[in-house]
Amino acid sequence: MAAQMPPLDDALELLLIEDDEVFSAVLGRALERRGYCVRVAHDAQTARELARQFSPQRAVLDLNLRGENGLLLIRPLLEAAPDCRVVVLTGYASIATAVRAVKLGAVEYLAKPVDPAAVVRALEPDEDEDLVDLQAPDVPLSVDQVEWEHIQRVLGEHDGNITATARALNMHRRTLQRKLAKHAPRRRVL
Repeated sequence: MAAQMPPLDDALELLLIEDDEVFSAVLGRALERRGYCVRVAHDAQTARELARQFSPQRAVLDLNLRGENGLLLIRPLLEAAPDCRVVVLTGYASIATAVRAVKLGAVEYLAKPVDPAAVVRALEPDEDEDLVDLQAPDVPLSVDQVEWEHIQRVLGEHDGNITATARALNMHRRTLQRKLAKHAPRRRVL
């Protein structure tokens, strides 16, 4: 697979950290066609080893790696490769985890399913990168979405500790687990 390819002279080293082997194979091939030298890690330990070994210039990181929190890999990646541009992918997007990812050093946070072209756009610096679109969304968040975002923020503040989060939310631990087991609420569209 892509992890064994030698780097091309002008290709950027990209570390793809994704536990879904089928998705990583498809995305890896798409990124190789766009000129990246892709190395794949399916778990956190392999990702750390490859980052130290190859010091990638780009990284695409899944938020959930077989139960491990992908956010905990951002700092080790940036320590191994300080100039690395890290893009976080997730199937369960939330504002709280997006903010946390960016605070830890990620340059972008994308929700799955994701188009490879969107990943490439996120990986490459944009001359207008510092200009932020401050326009408010047309549709306000629902009560369920606000609750989900609040739970995600508090969960992040407690480094994923369910018991501490339940205590901080003044909620029974099982109730919190049930809420977390549900998918993030969908945004309403007018």
